[in-house]
Amino acid sequence: MARPDVEILTPSSPASATQAFGDGAGITVLAGGTIVMPELTSARLRPERVLLLARSGLDRIERSGGAVTIGAGVRVAALEALDEPLATAARHVGDPEVRAQATLGGNLCAPPGAETPRGDLQAPLLALGARARSTGAGGERTEPLEDFVADSRRRLLLDISYEPPDAAGYAAVRRPHSHHYTILAVAAARTKGELRVAVTGAGPHAVRLRAVERSGNPDDALKDVDPQDDALASAWYRKRVLPKLVARALEGVR
Repeated sequence: MARPDVEILTPSSPASATQAFGDGAGITVLAGGTIVMPELTSARLRPERVLLLARSGLDRIERSGGAVTIGAGVRVAALEALDEPLATAARHVGDPEVRAQATLGGNLCAPPGAETPRGDLQAPLLALGARARSTGAGGERTEPLEDFVADSRRRLLLDISYEPPDAAGYAAVRRPHSHHYTILAVAAARTKGELRVAVTGAGPHAVRLRAVERSGNPDDALKDVDPQDDALASAWYRKRVLPKLVARALEGVR
């Protein structure tokens, strides 16, 4: 039950969501709730205002003019039918219950976990050259997703857009558990002759592997990232596995 001193905002359109969000001050955004609800229940998060996006109209997928646009409120399960490498990455987020509830925006905007990586969908969308449309202080803007995820504080993600690739590949460390976290994953895509490669799980957010993009050498991945220890795996393990995952992902674009 909501505290009586919490203001609940329930926009019914993208425009009203933008207006309600304003500059983001004091706002907690609640979409699927798979990350936020446990924080609220445990009282680790005590918001002043909660913006509910369930009826905001940000749950649409459109294909137009050779581009795909995905609203921030689209459920992760719906992404499984889209383009690679996004589809495979979405298929391995959490478990079926989580995928049916969690949203694209929540996955992309979740702050780094204290003990485990988050943002499984960042790497495949970086590989697809996705652009993020968001609103907040200064108004609406569209920018490369890598810029958005590097600093998404006090921004409301509206949608993501990308062009379907000519070829794609994806490789991840798998765990034999139905509700697993991604230890490390690499996505690659070639679109109109441009190769893009990205990794998630090696740091607080996904990172493009630009050295690999230039050379095509999987061993160059460690020039762009310095994997860290967490509750799932050690930095030592990630450093040894990463080049192998890169090699597997690149097989899909050759």
